[in-house]
Amino acid sequence: MNKFKYQMVIQWSAQDNCFLVGFPDFPGQRWRTHGDTYELAVQNGIEAQESLIMAYEVTGESLPEPSIYKAA
Repeated sequence: MNKFKYQMVIQWSAQDNCFLVGFPDFPGQRWRTHGDTYELAVQNGIEAQESLIMAYEVTGESLPEPSIYKAA
């Protein structure tokens, strides 16, 4: 399985004045990182996802199944 088939949600937060990044396929990872610009949020999101996957691998935890889009 390609490890990077997971959703990455990026949403503006007026309260935090930045873009929040979350990974809904991973339990407890609603908002994992952020960025002041959308581009920085994407970059930080990729790094956070890599780190999250490595943490799962180090602890021997099974990676969650990625959400898959199914056309109607």
